[in-house]
Amino acid sequence: MRYWLAGSVPVTLLILWALLSMGAHYLPLQPDVIHLQEILSAPGNDAWLGYDDLGRDVLDRLIVGARTSFLVSVWVVGLSLLVGTLLGTATAYHGGWWDRLAVLVVDVFLAFPGILLAIALAGLLGPGISNVVIALTTVGWVGYARLSRAQVLSLRHREHVQAAEALGNTKWRIIRKHLLPLMAAPLIVEATFGIAAVVIAEAGLSFLGLGVQPPEASWGAMIRDGTRYMLVAPHMVLAPGVALFAVVLSVNLLGDRLRDTLDIRLSGNNGSQPWK
Repeated sequence: MRYWLAGSVPVTLLILWALLSMGAHYLPLQPDVIHLQEILSAPGNDAWLGYDDLGRDVLDRLIVGARTSFLVSVWVVGLSLLVGTLLGTATAYHGGWWDRLAVLVVDVFLAFPGILLAIALAGLLGPGISNVVIALTTVGWVGYARLSRAQVLSLRHREHVQAAEALGNTKWRIIRKHLLPLMAAPLIVEATFGIAAVVIAEAGLSFLGLGVQPPEASWGAMIRDGTRYMLVAPHMVLAPGVALFAVVLSVNLLGDRLRDTLDIRLSGNNGSQPWK
């Protein structure tokens, strides 16, 4: 049961999240249409999740907000993974002062709390989804750089890498053919957990007014707008809050499952328990 909950249910929820995000343009949604007679109306047959303080359908805005969080998480994790992996791998394999400089830059970024640095950058750049992506990517590449550097330092002295060097392969060919395939598993797991962190960060920035701007929908902005009506219209907070909770929990459970599956110490017993 535990592994079923950590496998099938999260995958189903994440597939639904992705399908709704990518198909939002093709659905007959009206997230910005105002119904004055339905302001703060509770969920019913006409609107399954009710209406907000302006009379807009909460379900329609929830789906559009899912698209916002999905796009931000994909762009931020993709760019952070690319930049961090390339930088960490290249500097670690090359060594010398390049590696020392990269470590210094990473340490400088780690000296600041990530979310506070993202808030500061988003405040400087101004609100907007593109600026949110830039701010979160500026903070997010550090973890991938550290992980890829550690992997390269542990792999570069393996026999197959030394054999490739002895045969005269270029550094980039060795990195591409012999290092990156072995680094893929931990990087995939790190990227999975990174998606959950980005979803939370995007919602937090939107809650503070630094993310997407009205009338665009975001789960964080929906929660912010609903906090003023918690006693009379709790559905305004519960709907995006539950959606945010479900997505983040599903991504974390999937990440745990991937980590157990890709861990060679657990693969001998189908990931159920470590070897004795």
